[in-house]
Amino acid sequence: MSLWLLLPIMIGTSFFITGALRRYALTGRLMDIPNSRSSHSTPMPRGGGVAIVLTFLSVLPFLALNHMLSWSLMLALLGSGSAVAIIGFLDDHSHIPVSWRLLGHFGAAIWALFWLGGLPPFNLFGMYFDLGWVGYTLAVVYLVWLLNLYNFMDGIDGIASVEAICVCMGGMLLYTTLDFPGSQQAMAWIMPMLLTAAVAGFLFWNFPPARIFMGDAGSGFLGITLGILSLQAAWVAPQFLWCWLILLGVFIIDASWTLIRRFLRGKKVYEAHRSHAYQYASRHFGRHLPVTLGVVGINLFWLLPIALWVGLGKIDGLTGLLIAYFPLVMLAVKFKAGKAE
Repeated sequence: MSLWLLLPIMIGTSFFITGALRRYALTGRLMDIPNSRSSHSTPMPRGGGVAIVLTFLSVLPFLALNHMLSWSLMLALLGSGSAVAIIGFLDDHSHIPVSWRLLGHFGAAIWALFWLGGLPPFNLFGMYFDLGWVGYTLAVVYLVWLLNLYNFMDGIDGIASVEAICVCMGGMLLYTTLDFPGSQQAMAWIMPMLLTAAVAGFLFWNFPPARIFMGDAGSGFLGITLGILSLQAAWVAPQFLWCWLILLGVFIIDASWTLIRRFLRGKKVYEAHRSHAYQYASRHFGRHLPVTLGVVGINLFWLLPIALWVGLGKIDGLTGLLIAYFPLVMLAVKFKAGKAE
């Protein structure tokens, strides 16, 4: 089957599965009831992100069998993604203690790192550093943090979906900046392209005003999957890790800045709240759509050009990251990220 035929099939599959999940949730089995920490005012079905999980993971064996995806990357994505999605799905239905969730998250991250071969040599100002076991540890923590911050940032209509699509489209463009003819790495663009298709089908139902929420199963899955793809990108070209970190900047800065401020105020960082910058911004504008579209604009017109600049080797990765992140920090400060309501 052609990849170009597979794309509309995946979009359609994700769309119809999301609709079926919405009908299931509306039976009362999986409804998000608003509370003082919510960014919505009416009960809403949730768990629609399972459609992304099922659509994306189902094509991985097909790609591996047809030599369009390495078996090691397939096992990393399938094993870790399934584990995180199952944990999130169970947590959506009945609360799982934080300690057990984190144990499962670390297990999924270690599984992914094992099949990826760990963290590749680190590029900084043109020099390469092999961090060894320190690199493995940092990579595991990075994956766990990314999947959890994605969960934190999935709080208003469409924001987690459009972030994933923008990051994946940026990743696809990055792979066109270097040429790897005839190698497995030359097909690295396939994974972000197919993840974009899986998310696009769900976004029809989730774009503001949303008719279903993603839920922990979908948000955690997207977080760890994007993390794995970013580490895979570093194996393609070391500077690409910096590029993916730049592309993920909106979520990384908002979640991290908010976490730090809440921690300094003595708050439990794992508790639900409404103090992210994007949540303050949605209340400022009175609706979700301007904030979701703002995230798209920041990604396309600010972060993507800088990521491509770094990918082409025109600027060092760390320098590009600092340039990209500075205005994001200013936005987090402006919209009071982490401040008590």
